[in-house]
Amino acid sequence: MTDTLETSLRPRRSVLYMPGANERALEKAKGIDADALILDLEDAVAPEAKGDARDRVCAAVTSGEYGHRELAIRVNGIGTEWHDADIAAAAQAGPDAVLVPKVNSAAEVLQLVAALEQAGAPATTKLWAMIETPIALLHAEEICAAHDRLTVIVMGTNDVVNETYGLHVPGRNPLVLTALSLSLLAARVAGKVILDGVYNDVKNLEGFESEARQGREMGFDGKTLIHPSQVEPTNALFGPSADEVEHAEAMISTFEEAKAAGQGVVTFNGRMVEELHVRDGRRILALADAIRSR
Repeated sequence: MTDTLETSLRPRRSVLYMPGANERALEKAKGIDADALILDLEDAVAPEAKGDARDRVCAAVTSGEYGHRELAIRVNGIGTEWHDADIAAAAQAGPDAVLVPKVNSAAEVLQLVAALEQAGAPATTKLWAMIETPIALLHAEEICAAHDRLTVIVMGTNDVVNETYGLHVPGRNPLVLTALSLSLLAARVAGKVILDGVYNDVKNLEGFESEARQGREMGFDGKTLIHPSQVEPTNALFGPSADEVEHAEAMISTFEEAKAAGQGVVTFNGRMVEELHVRDGRRILALADAIRSR
């Protein structure tokens, strides 16, 4: 990661779905300490409520009442009867991002970018895409690299399980892990942020924390959530701890002092330190700074 990217990091540890048809939930979201909110017009909204939910979500985005929280509107998918109206309304509302489910190809990314531009979306409104179908997984690298306006990839793990006839199991089944790995590699090649999928059993905190920790260990930037109770543990798991920050600061200082002294080999706490370790340390410090300055 370059220094420019490091200094422009935006925390996306916890990204909480909120049902767009539920006015009370949208109001409650103003006090939830999630890094980002996805105001949902798709799965969480019944067909007969789509129009009202669209108006309510766009009003929420333009209200300016959500503080540091990044706001994304999840529209209905390409080919649905609500998609075009969703895109037009979201573009005019100007959220931080428009999230589109079931994006299956680079051509669809370009189609969505063109639709946002035609509808007058400001340049600050980015495109987020969900990867959740077999065909998308087979073309993840092309999707991720299709356009600079696409900045975040969101994993739709429930749909991956559904469309491959798999099962939800503790630790996630091998095909889901393969899907996560392929998508993460594609996102890293293209320089995109990537978010892990949701955990369905909101009452199973131990199971949730285990899956969230797995996502963090794999390298995901954050996790999408379906309940406010999942926000606090996610922020802790995906944010650098005080020990990690202290270690990074000391390691970087040691490395810079050794280099300035002309030392060819640098060690810290008995381990050799290379440029790649320093880059990772700077990323940790940049993320910590971004979290503090939200």
